[in-house]
Amino acid sequence: MTPALEPLRRIAAYGICTDSAGNILLVRASAAAANPGSWSLPGGGVDHGEHPEAAVIRETVDETGLAVVVTDLRDVLSDLRALPHRGLALHTDRLLYTVKVTGGGLRDALAGSTDLARWVSLREAEQLALRPFTATALGLPGTGDLRPDDPPELPSFLLVPGPDGRPRAQRFAAYAVATDPADRVLLTRVSAGYPGAGRWHLPGGGIDFGEQPDAALMRELSEETGQRGRLLALLGVASHRDTAQVGPEGYPIDWHGVRAFYKVVVDNPKPPRVYDTVGSTCEARWFTRAELAGLPLTEVTEEALAKVST
Repeated sequence: MTPALEPLRRIAAYGICTDSAGNILLVRASAAAANPGSWSLPGGGVDHGEHPEAAVIRETVDETGLAVVVTDLRDVLSDLRALPHRGLALHTDRLLYTVKVTGGGLRDALAGSTDLARWVSLREAEQLALRPFTATALGLPGTGDLRPDDPPELPSFLLVPGPDGRPRAQRFAAYAVATDPADRVLLTRVSAGYPGAGRWHLPGGGIDFGEQPDAALMRELSEETGQRGRLLALLGVASHRDTAQVGPEGYPIDWHGVRAFYKVVVDNPKPPRVYDTVGSTCEARWFTRAELAGLPLTEVTEEALAKVST
């Protein structure tokens, strides 16, 4: 049994990097880390306001001495683990990127959360104590993390005081570019009192504590529109910071939103219905492609729709 634990959330980004021989770049957690001696992909926490792609580039050079560029977004996943020695239940939203070495030289980190950096074959990696998300990313067997017996509840964001004393929050969310067999696009209108009020948005929302992004997306799609969909592909990730956003809380918050958007098909569309009537969505509607022109859209909706059309 794990004791009562304080909930904590974070967003992190990692790089999957291979050399010409097919070896994988891995780093070992130092004694200062939560899981000392374990091996993982290079990467780490996304700073407030930082794009995850910038985070994985920064963390990789810090941990390995290698300069990299991001070539592809591979996966987005979440995990919940218990850290009894720290009194924490930690939910981490992880973004996994394919990266390519462009310079630098392999070296071990001199200080921080890692102490070794190595190129290893898949066979060698299978013999290491891999972090579960790393084993999953490499298609290798692995052991799961210790999970809380009774996971605490926490919203999809956690307000903390920033350096200037004002509240700040990072929020990870999943959204759908949802279409039906007639190629109509499903959008939701933002409720009054919420940032972007009156504009049309993608269905979706924040990931609950301990929830996976795909499960959160399907839940939000049902709650906001009454539709059931099939997830086809991960399209991309958007990152946006608003330093003084005012929402239903009634006071300015320094928000950093990281949003994954997915291609979803609704095979049997229904007239949209908003079931969560006290949330950020006041209306849902199907639109033809021609009807999208001229609609007031949120920034993430414009970015996601552009991704689909290219």
